[in-house]
Amino acid sequence: MLIAIPKEGPVVCSHFGHCAEFTLYESDTKTMKNIPSPGHVPGALPVFLKQLGVDLVIAGGMGGNAQNLFASYGIQVIVGAAGKIEDVISNYEKGLLVSTGAVCSEHAHAGDCHN
Repeated sequence: MLIAIPKEGPVVCSHFGHCAEFTLYESDTKTMKNIPSPGHVPGALPVFLKQLGVDLVIAGGMGGNAQNLFASYGIQVIVGAAGKIEDVISNYEKGLLVSTGAVCSEHAHAGDCHN
């Protein structure tokens, strides 16, 4: 399974669309790599990640339109994640990471939308 996590430094970016890069984690091989984000253009990131073969996105906050687009592409979404990328991955693999289902208002960012 290929997992994409928007990152800000060593931690999960609190708003999906505003990240500068993604960590891609391949759960079968336990490998990680960072890739640059193509930028915040409404509707573009779900297509970009689908083309990479992403199966799951783990994010802090994400707008409803993006969540709906991911669902339409068959990509699962977990929102409400916070903390170091490695810890989030570990919690996911242990079955401890549960989506809050939170939806960001359009153009909301930072800590306003991941709780």
